[in-house]
Amino acid sequence: MRIPNSGQQKEAFVKTVRSFTRSLPILLGVLMLLSLAFTLVPEGLYGEIFTGNRIIDPLIGAAVGSIAGGNPVTSYIIGGELRLQGVSMVAITAFIVAWVTVGIIQLPAEALMLGRRFALARNVISFITAVIIAVITVLTLGWR
Repeated sequence: MRIPNSGQQKEAFVKTVRSFTRSLPILLGVLMLLSLAFTLVPEGLYGEIFTGNRIIDPLIGAAVGSIAGGNPVTSYIIGGELRLQGVSMVAITAFIVAWVTVGIIQLPAEALMLGRRFALARNVISFITAVIIAVITVLTLGWR
């Protein structure tokens, strides 16, 4: 095993700091948008959208995650806020998995570059898989 020298360690540290400083504005922007959204959305709305039904909630969560789409870090923040609002773990899990795997917003670009049939098939399979993974995860871990 090769031990990195101090020059390599310094270079790695500088790259890490650069990467963090690039992502910090995005994270702050997401947090501010979430704060605004949670302020503007009435508290009872989440209870109306997410009913606690183990069949419908993951479908709704996956649909919202598919449309919104984004990176995993921000999905965890949004998922935590949804949990504080009383949304079920199966809906949150489906949301997070769909958020990072399904891309409705980027579908036209994906279809153009990889082909329409492939892009549609990948997104449909990812959506179905997000729901299945959410249900299996919640059942396996015993979350509510």
